[in-house]
Amino acid sequence: MQLVALATKPSSGTRFFIENSVSSNSRRAYESDLREFERGGGTIPASPETLAEYLACNAARLSVATLVRRLASISKAHQVHGVPNPAHSPLVRATLRGIKRTRGCAQHQAKPLLREELIRVLDAIGDKRKDHRDRALLLTGFAGALRRSELVGLNVGDVENVRQGLILHLQRSKTDQEAHGQKIGIPFARGRWCPVAALEAWLAISEIREGPIFRPIDRHGHVHDWRLSGEAVGEIVRQRVSAAGLDTSGYSGHSLRAGLATSAAQLGVPTWTIRAQTRHASDAMLSRYIRAGELFTENAAGAVL
Repeated sequence: MQLVALATKPSSGTRFFIENSVSSNSRRAYESDLREFERGGGTIPASPETLAEYLACNAARLSVATLVRRLASISKAHQVHGVPNPAHSPLVRATLRGIKRTRGCAQHQAKPLLREELIRVLDAIGDKRKDHRDRALLLTGFAGALRRSELVGLNVGDVENVRQGLILHLQRSKTDQEAHGQKIGIPFARGRWCPVAALEAWLAISEIREGPIFRPIDRHGHVHDWRLSGEAVGEIVRQRVSAAGLDTSGYSGHSLRAGLATSAAQLGVPTWTIRAQTRHASDAMLSRYIRAGELFTENAAGAVL
């Protein structure tokens, strides 16, 4: 089932804007969830009873986070069709609350690649062409607190050199779906690993003058023309973490962004300053990293023992 499979077919112009009302990644996730709902016997529109039964029957098989995402996709489909939305019914809400209370709803978070660990990883990287790419990718992703999609979406034209370092012009991000654009400052580093120098070195060695900054490299060292995938960022993080002798469990492409936020919190950087770099939509979203970073700051047990 496609997200835009309306009972009354929209015009081609209307369809274009409906298709672009959400990101391509979100649209793929919606359509995947709707296919699974259909395989389980569900239809659009669905009754509150059918949707509540679907949640209950899958509570033991799927995580709470997956159920919440499935519910959001089904809700979106009803909105697009312009039919009554069963996701808003008291029955469905009560069913979801019961599942959360019974199973818990703690969200699995990517393990942050903290500053000390990042330095250890960078120290283990060599001097080949792929090494320069990965060093620039890790440092840029960490310093900019970038999401995977933002990191691999960077083009040469998005980088502006200024006296203090670099300005990254993000054309689109998760919190900027309407593509107003966001600017991220990447300052020169005081330590031995500088994101500005690493990015400039990669662009010079790869001879990339335009288009995607981070690209696949084959085993012969040839740099391809297309951009890396978001999944490749996670693979690079895990490969480099492993090469540094660290356990790769929990690390992903999100570990760079989480690492900057958590490391800054550990150093006592104010919340508003961290949020300005991470561009979290709210303090509530950022607070997960802040709490993790402050677990041992002014710890009551540490003061007593």
